[in-house]
Amino acid sequence: MINLSVLLIIPLITALAVLLCSNAAQVRFMALLGSIVQLGYSSVLMFDYMGQRAAGNHSQMLYESRHAWFKGLNIEYYVGVDGISVAMIMLTAVVVMTGILISWNITKLTKEFFFLIVLLSLGAYGFFISLDLFTMFFFLEVAVIPKFLLIGIWGSGKKEYSAMKLALMLMGGSALVLIGLLCLYFNTTVLDPGAANGYHTFDLLRISRMHIPIEAQKFIFPLMFVGFGVFTAMFPFHTWAPDGHSSAPTAASMFLAGISMKLGGYGCLRVAAYLMPEAAHYYSWVIILLSTIAIIYGAFATLMQTDLKYINAYSSVSHCGFVIFGIGMLTKTAITGAVMQMVSHGLMTALFFAAIGMIYERAHTRQVAQLGGLLKTIPFIITVFVLAGLCSLGLPGLSGFVAEMTVFVGSWQRVDTFYRVSTVLACASIVVTAVYILRAVGAAAMGPIKNEEFRHFGDATWNEKLASVTLLVSILAIGIAPFWLNDLISPDTQIIMDNIARGVVGK
Repeated sequence: MINLSVLLIIPLITALAVLLCSNAAQVRFMALLGSIVQLGYSSVLMFDYMGQRAAGNHSQMLYESRHAWFKGLNIEYYVGVDGISVAMIMLTAVVVMTGILISWNITKLTKEFFFLIVLLSLGAYGFFISLDLFTMFFFLEVAVIPKFLLIGIWGSGKKEYSAMKLALMLMGGSALVLIGLLCLYFNTTVLDPGAANGYHTFDLLRISRMHIPIEAQKFIFPLMFVGFGVFTAMFPFHTWAPDGHSSAPTAASMFLAGISMKLGGYGCLRVAAYLMPEAAHYYSWVIILLSTIAIIYGAFATLMQTDLKYINAYSSVSHCGFVIFGIGMLTKTAITGAVMQMVSHGLMTALFFAAIGMIYERAHTRQVAQLGGLLKTIPFIITVFVLAGLCSLGLPGLSGFVAEMTVFVGSWQRVDTFYRVSTVLACASIVVTAVYILRAVGAAAMGPIKNEEFRHFGDATWNEKLASVTLLVSILAIGIAPFWLNDLISPDTQIIMDNIARGVVGK
């Protein structure tokens, strides 16, 4: 029997075990062991979930568990998952394990570093399984402070500035989310036959069955969508992402882009669009306008970058724009594509940052102009780097193509001229993506060796190879056979669409 609380217990035990370790070797082993157990349990969860669905269990959420947390305000520890949640949990498990492997050579405050990485995974798992909005917000906050410390202590460049900017921007987004949650709480009343009066609730499923007054929706929806949108680097609140990614240590960059930015997309879909469907339609054009700007701006801004991390960071702004773009289109196919893009981008950008980190550890530079001919000296690492770039530009057979294509097809189903034009512009950004990816990859990998010291580099170590192969296999599993991911999430995107339709017709 699956118990979702185990997903929280494993990282808690791992974090405590890390603190009790007496040397760096024990810390690394314990962190890796905990992450492998996380991945194993997440895999069991996914296969059991798919088996139950195939056997005919059509409950909206599976493995539900509910315990009173603060009865006075009806706050509960209420957890459960659907296909979308399961996909995000698997993404988290893969990125956390590979991030720990990539960080194997961390020597500065090793115990504290791995403790914070494990703590980040705790926040992500809790967020994705929560069905009580206050509990969801609690776990969202758990994932903020460790990022500040990881960048500020183990980062590079303008690390103090970047850490402070990231923390302030994300806390600003959290403040908007909290205000929106409280407004939502006081605009929902559960009628209890056994009580004289109704009571307010944070229960996501109960709220989804209520009709929130349209005027309240119009006020609450922007707070929630923008608040969560800050986490996913939604334009114009994206400026923390390039600085944060560029200064963060490799594992933190992998977590930031691979998981943290997905918390925002998940919140925009699961909370804002799902619970306030009329406001989602009302503000749809604004969402599409901002996301289209993010996609195009991010692509052209990436063209101007000369640092590999900044290239991937600005590229992430563009690619996460597709997530918001798909959600804003409010069609089943587009929303399915948005979820697939969250998974695909999480894997792809984690692989890209891992490859960049491996290059930087050897060359001590991320400047494209100072690199060259590395395919001759570190072939495995550069092959991984090239494949990550090809996934980013949407090469068929890799996950990026499947996800973006699904978003585009779903977006074209909105027949209004404005939405069609936006879809064409978003599609056109692929050309710009191809330019900056091929230019960066070509300059770093091909041509003559620019520095004689490059000839003495050692290729990837066992831990780097294991991390890279794990991410590559996941990317190929989606790119070559996307049906399993589509089958996992499609029934639940249909539930979201049914609620959106119900809200629009006022049933």
